[in-house]
Amino acid sequence: MNAKLIDGKRIADDIIENCARRIDPLKSAGKTPGLAVIMVGENPASQVYVRNKVRACEKAGVYSEMHHMSADTDEKTLLKKIASLNEAEKIHGILLQLPLPTGIDNEKVLAAINPQKDVDGFHPFNIGRLCSGLPALWPCTPSGCMEMLRRTGIPVAGGRAVIIGRSNIVGKPMALMLINAGATVTVCNSQTVDLPAIAGEADILVAAVGRANFISAEMIKPGAVVLDVGINRTPDGLVGDVNFNEARTVAGHITPVPGGVGPMTVAMLISNTVQAAAG
Repeated sequence: MNAKLIDGKRIADDIIENCARRIDPLKSAGKTPGLAVIMVGENPASQVYVRNKVRACEKAGVYSEMHHMSADTDEKTLLKKIASLNEAEKIHGILLQLPLPTGIDNEKVLAAINPQKDVDGFHPFNIGRLCSGLPALWPCTPSGCMEMLRRTGIPVAGGRAVIIGRSNIVGKPMALMLINAGATVTVCNSQTVDLPAIAGEADILVAAVGRANFISAEMIKPGAVVLDVGINRTPDGLVGDVNFNEARTVAGHITPVPGGVGPMTVAMLISNTVQAAAG
């Protein structure tokens, strides 16, 4: 078997083009969607992610501001910056680039963002609505995964989904989205007993564990859909959490790294910003 590639870059480009079309009537009404990105410190990976997000804003016609704060920024100063952006009329979305330096309470500062401007979808208000199956600004990476499934014509309802990784950013919201879509969902973590056996039951396998090439062919059900959320820097370049060369001989569909889930995360950020501006 040779798995079909799910081209995240192509789908993401289509979403961004669609966002540009949605923005035109907003601009005609005097409202240009605006995104403010806050980055604290000099994390090299964060700098790359931020550049990609700013480029996507330019492509879609979204106004963007970059607020780069020094690594020694304290929590009070960061909260003050968030408060000012909450009040800024031309800003409809606020993205706080993670990770934050030691000494800053992630949960506190994320909760300080106006939930109507929380385009990352991490505010407790938006997570609560997701849990209830209600419309909201949902986390970008899981939303991108769901959009890939939808656009590829992969059925979710009635299927068995297994997520490897229980982070607040990907694993948990991914589980909620799949549950809302009618899947039977298992979330695995470092304490899971007999992980290969559980993973091997999945019709949809989501790898979000943060370990290069962790998922082997033996852990994949023949014909399964494999969504690789991992981005790991190795001496050989970027690789995912899935051993791609092995997995593609077993899976039915698979996302590559790079070019799979990553571009979708950025595209859904732009989509959330447009949604926030439209109100």
